[in-house]
This record gives sequence, structure tokens and C-alpha cells, in this order.
Amino acid sequence: MVPSEMTVGDLIDRLSACDRAAPVRLAMNPFFPMSHRVADVFEARGELGRSVVYLAESRDPEGQLGVLPPEVAVALAWQAPTETPPRRPRRAARRR
Repeated sequence: MVPSEMTVGDLIDRLSACDRAAPVRLAMNPFFPMSHRVADVFEARGELGRSVVYLAESRDPEGQLGVLPPEVAVALAWQAPTETPPRRPRRAARRR
């Protein structure tokens, strides 16, 4: 079974619900999730001669912005949700 691909129309529909002034980022590498700036959009012909649109990450050394926010990695199913462990009362030190 061939996975369905997001189309430009799907992307426009999703983006139309977002703040138009918000910066665009790429979420990369599910095993070490990082955030990257988007530098450009390119359209080319794919293997079957169909149009394919590519989002390019920035080549600027500052283009990689750091670790992806945990809530984004969870929403992408790249990480399982985690909760802070409950705090235990501290034990008193024993005197000898």
C-alpha cells in the first residue's frame, strides 16, 4: 500500500488556519528531533513527471534552531508523552 502524500492544497488548507505572521519551521529527524528554519520553496518534476514541491531548510549556520519542543515531537508521534515524576519527601540523614 502506497502512503498518501500531502498535496500543496492540503498544506495550504492547514496553513490557512495558522497565524499568517508566524515563522515557518521544519521538524527534522524523529530520533533526535530538531527545529530548522525554512529558507525557500521549490517546484520540480518528480520521477513520474508530476510536479513536486520541496521546502528547503536554511543553509545559514543559524538555520538549525535547536531541539524541537517536546509537545511538537509528541504531536508528530516521534516521542511518547512524558510526565514529571512525582516528588518524594526527602529522607533525613542518619547520624553515626
